[in-house]
Amino acid sequence: MNKNIFSKIKWISFVSKRFSRIDRKGRSAVTSKLAAAGICFGVMTLIVVISIMNGFQMSFIDAIMEISSYHVQVTEIPEDKEYDFLAYCEDNKNILSANPFYEAQTLMTGLSDKDHAAIIRAVDPDIYFNDEGFYKQIKMRNGFWNLSYKNSIILGNTLAYRLGVKVGDEVNLFVLSGGEDVSLFSSDRVFTVTGTFTTGYSEINQNYAFININDGIEYFGENARKTYGLKISDSNSDMQIVSGLEKNFPELKISSWREYNKSFFGTLKIEKNMLFLLVALIFVVVGINIFNGMRRLVFERRSEIAVLSAIGASSSEIKFIFILRGFRTGLIGSIAGLFLGLLISINSEFVFNAASSIIYYFQYFFTALTNPDNLFFVRENSTYALYASIPARIVLSETIMIVMFGIISPLLASWAASKNILKLTVAEVLHYE
Repeated sequence: MNKNIFSKIKWISFVSKRFSRIDRKGRSAVTSKLAAAGICFGVMTLIVVISIMNGFQMSFIDAIMEISSYHVQVTEIPEDKEYDFLAYCEDNKNILSANPFYEAQTLMTGLSDKDHAAIIRAVDPDIYFNDEGFYKQIKMRNGFWNLSYKNSIILGNTLAYRLGVKVGDEVNLFVLSGGEDVSLFSSDRVFTVTGTFTTGYSEINQNYAFININDGIEYFGENARKTYGLKISDSNSDMQIVSGLEKNFPELKISSWREYNKSFFGTLKIEKNMLFLLVALIFVVVGINIFNGMRRLVFERRSEIAVLSAIGASSSEIKFIFILRGFRTGLIGSIAGLFLGLLISINSEFVFNAASSIIYYFQYFFTALTNPDNLFFVRENSTYALYASIPARIVLSETIMIVMFGIISPLLASWAASKNILKLTVAEVLHYE
């Protein structure tokens, strides 16, 4: 039985290869190579585009989750439950850290009476060194992360620029939100700038400032709400963490990162899905071309098909000859596209810089030939430098899906083209021949 099946597969594969190499007009081999090239460039383009888009979006999302929203936030913790809560977080292997903080809104004034609204977050002075995710996202632009002494503050670089201050200057929290024991207006909440930072998200750069948690307790008032921000090993497992906390501590108020900036995250997801859909149309176009080419091949091979049928080949076996050809085309093209796509994505910085240089020298050469007086105005396109600065993020599940699209689209096209492979009888085919 197995030997019989193996023999069938062997001769079907042999005939399929022969059909792929040449036909009466010598076009089969060229058609197969063009179809495989189309699949290859489709897979490669989709992998590169999605990887760059992932890197672009995740630079925002990582900054928000690591600095602003955390993965899970827990508030309204009773004093008698705080120790048990921290012990639970420490014992849970999926929870990386639990960082306490206070937060308030302020209108901050700097030099020359410049002012800007900001969010003041009071944190543990050592969070920069103890929280790996926070450390990766916060890039110190000037000064150092130093909140060890009273009334020290670290500003986002855009916020510092708008206030007109630098390291060593003073800012005042002129207007500060808080409880009844907090003065709304004050000129005495003076802080010294010890550093400025930048992140991958401009909103944080222009709106956030950090102070020592003890200063937050002093200035934010008795009604200031203490919040714990939890970092977890997998951001997609946040609901499991939330359900576990709710089961053990039903009195706590718990929220996940999905509830923060919900519209922003939703917009990024829609943008990515639409881009995925548009680029995936490449496979539809290639599939249609393969379908038309396969139908022409079936018609041109009608005499060989009739002979195969006459000597005992079943309709399904003859169909499988053409389906196998489509599968082979998709497999070769997808593997080649996967290799090129990963190669370009991993070396995206080099590729964009090289493209920028090539275009620059191309423009310089033709400007020198046509209008040498304008050579002074020829410059490299700065957009490529921006693209080169975006780190590509390759997601395994998305890459596998793209490769499967590349394999399935020619397979379905070949199957559809060979559905009515024996519409004419054997006698009719041989009569016309």
